[in-house]
This record gives sequence, structure tokens and C-alpha cells, in this order.
Amino acid sequence: MATVLQVVRSVIAPLTRTRLFRAAGPVLLPPVERVLAWATDGRVQLSGLLVPSLVLHSTGARTGLERDTYLMYTPDGRGRAIVAGTSFAQERHPAWTYNLLAHPDAAITVRGRRMPVRATRIGADGREEAWARIEAQWPGYRAYERDSGREVRLFRLQPLPDPHRSSM
Repeated sequence: MATVLQVVRSVIAPLTRTRLFRAAGPVLLPPVERVLAWATDGRVQLSGLLVPSLVLHSTGARTGLERDTYLMYTPDGRGRAIVAGTSFAQERHPAWTYNLLAHPDAAITVRGRRMPVRATRIGADGREEAWARIEAQWPGYRAYERDSGREVRLFRLQPLPDPHRSSM
């Protein structure tokens, strides 16, 4: 199954770097993800059919309101995840990256399970290793950074103990 998934990814990955996808993706994918999440009680994401995906629940940098963002993630061992602020190679950083910079304590939902996390921006010393992990999962993904003309913000999401869970 893993080999089939790798072949499918290698075929679809170049399509996601086309101008058409970059123009249509930001408009079409979020509403489709919201409808699918509603219909499956958050257990299925469209993007999750190809890559590990999560819903990031962050606090708005300016508004203080909770914001939900559907993202691809790359597993980073011990329950950690790496997320990249590629924003379909747009020139501006996505809003969720500003949210994490202002409020690093957030939550994620993976396959219907919500958990608290703390976001840490990956600095210069860890970028190459992080990109290598991401591109092992999704070949050519770093092209978004090159094509956007900006340094994409990378974050490591570290699970935190759930304050709402009893230790009994």
C-alpha cells in the first residue's frame, strides 16, 4: 500500500505546482475540506487521502478568535509534526503563521482527535532537515518556497498534556 501511495503522490505532486492548482486550490479546497469535515465529524480530510493532514486550531493574532486551518503535516517523531506555511506559493505568509507567532499554544485535530500543541518556529539550523523530511513525504514541495520568493515559515508542533483530561 505504501508503494502505491508513493506512486500516486509522485504523479499528483507535479500537478499541485501548476498555476491552475495554485490559483484554484486556495479558493476551492478550504470549503470542500469544511464540508467533508462536517460530514465525517472531522475524521476525514480530502488532503488526508494523499498525505497526513490535520486541522490547526490557532488563536487569531489580531482578533483573538479561534481560527481553523486545514494543513498537510509531516510526522517528526514522538507525536510531533512539522507544518510549512507555503500558502500555495503565494507572496504573503499565510495568516495561520502569524497566529502561531503571536500565540504558540494551539490545538490540532488529527483523524477526529483534538489535542493541545505548542508551536515552535524552526530556525536556520533545522530548516534543511525539516525540508528533507517534508520532501521525502511530498516530492518537490519546497518548490513552493522558491516560487513564492519568500522564506517559508516552518513550525514544529509539540503535543502538550491535555489539561481537560483527568489523570485518573
